[in-house]
Amino acid sequence: MSSALESVSGAAKTIVNGGNIAGPGVFAGVPAHSNGAVAKPKSAEMTPGPGFRIRDEINRPPPEIVRHYRGFETADVSDMLNRMYTMQHGISNLTNDKPLLGPAVTVKLFPGDNLMLHKVLDVVQPGDVVVVDTSGSDRNAVFGDLIANKACHRGIAGFVIDGLIRDLDGVIETGLPIYARGVTSFGPLHRGPGELNHTISCGGIVVNPGDIITADSSGIVVVARDCAHHIALRLQTHQVKMENYVNDVKRGVFSNDWVDAQLHGEGCLFE
Repeated sequence: MSSALESVSGAAKTIVNGGNIAGPGVFAGVPAHSNGAVAKPKSAEMTPGPGFRIRDEINRPPPEIVRHYRGFETADVSDMLNRMYTMQHGISNLTNDKPLLGPAVTVKLFPGDNLMLHKVLDVVQPGDVVVVDTSGSDRNAVFGDLIANKACHRGIAGFVIDGLIRDLDGVIETGLPIYARGVTSFGPLHRGPGELNHTISCGGIVVNPGDIITADSSGIVVVARDCAHHIALRLQTHQVKMENYVNDVKRGVFSNDWVDAQLHGEGCLFE
């Protein structure tokens, strides 16, 4: 028993060899200061897991469900979602007047970095919409003409970027619809970390991989994959009623009685 305790005690002692320290609770290879004190371990190293991970496969909605949304403006889709899932107005199409529709492939970037935006080119499928969370960075661009040209060859439908882009003329030349917050010449680093195909926030809305993204001149709406079929049916039912109403309004045939009914119902004081 005594020899066993001595063995454990000996193993627990810190051993210093060639300026490196190894022992329990101490990282091997961490250099010691000249006075023998342990140097600060590296705390900024990237490690696999949350914040630095890639999911290759996602569940996309059936193509026929996605196509169903092509006939509806984003305002109509937003209404059917109780006007709760529309991104902030600061993100708009900077390159052309094309609408955008497709399943989301999500990217979360470290502020000032775009390594994962390059990697997403190996994960996407034709028709996907790449949605980018820049972690609130508003200093540098994360997207430019090189990624835009590569994206064309991958069949990507377009990008929604909660941040800035650059090389605007070259990006416009590709014809891709790029929805973003603005333009700057200030470029990114390519080091990581970041995430692909995990939950992100873009334009104030939570986006999951496989959600349907629909965007046009009015805004950008996110339809959760799990309710995409239900919302599509609701849109179809609502469309006929709305078309008839809009046609009447254009002809000057309408009543504002509903306004008074609402005001009275809410108890408005008429003086």
